[in-house]
Amino acid sequence: MRKKIVAANWKMNMNLTDGAELVKGVLEGMPELNAEKQVVIAPTYVHLTQIASLIGSKEHVNLGAQNCHMQTSGAYTGEVSANILQSAGVKYVILGHSERREYCHETDAIVAQKVDQALAAGLEVIFCCGEPLAIRDAETQNAHVEAQVKAGLFHLTAGQLKHVVIAYEPIWAIGTGRTATSAQAQDMHAHIRSVISGAYGTEQAAGMSILYGGSCKPSNAAELFACPDVDGGLIGGASLKAAEFLGIVSAM
Repeated sequence: MRKKIVAANWKMNMNLTDGAELVKGVLEGMPELNAEKQVVIAPTYVHLTQIASLIGSKEHVNLGAQNCHMQTSGAYTGEVSANILQSAGVKYVILGHSERREYCHETDAIVAQKVDQALAAGLEVIFCCGEPLAIRDAETQNAHVEAQVKAGLFHLTAGQLKHVVIAYEPIWAIGTGRTATSAQAQDMHAHIRSVISGAYGTEQAAGMSILYGGSCKPSNAAELFACPDVDGGLIGGASLKAAEFLGIVSAM
């Protein structure tokens, strides 16, 4: 049985005090989790050791990071390596997020290098993929996302791929006034799973968790998570308020 996962991506939000209060509120209200139902909290780098301490031995709540560098170490001012993240207690790292692809000009090749670094450091990867508005309007979204998945992941062995979670972001439905329906989410998730199946087999594809990353909130989480190929969510804005994030976790 594949894992259900709800991951919080704080992006560039929360100072140390506010972040600590948020995590305390989330932990206090957390519903019962188990090995098949996991939560990931991915704050900014400066929060990592603080939140690692707050999470402590809380079972099935994992510390995540929002990025890592493509090299193991060296003269890369302002960057953080996968090994450093692992030493800080990080278990998951988000890679290939649409904002990093757009604003930081990360190519598929760069993301693939980061995936290798993260896996070599013993981290679990949340690999992001998704299409912008122009691609969706041209109805070429399946080919676009398939190309991202193949470029970023298909150099991995089956054993390595077991440590990867895919997060689908419909970029066209974030901040555009347009909304992705649960049917559209399911269609893309099913396509991604078929792409994995074609290269790695049905068993591997069936065991892979695929998360939805498009404006998920308490009001639509249950409907999205009821889709057979949607295994949870990568949550942005709704992860910054304990009650909203907990509502989404409860829907899992």
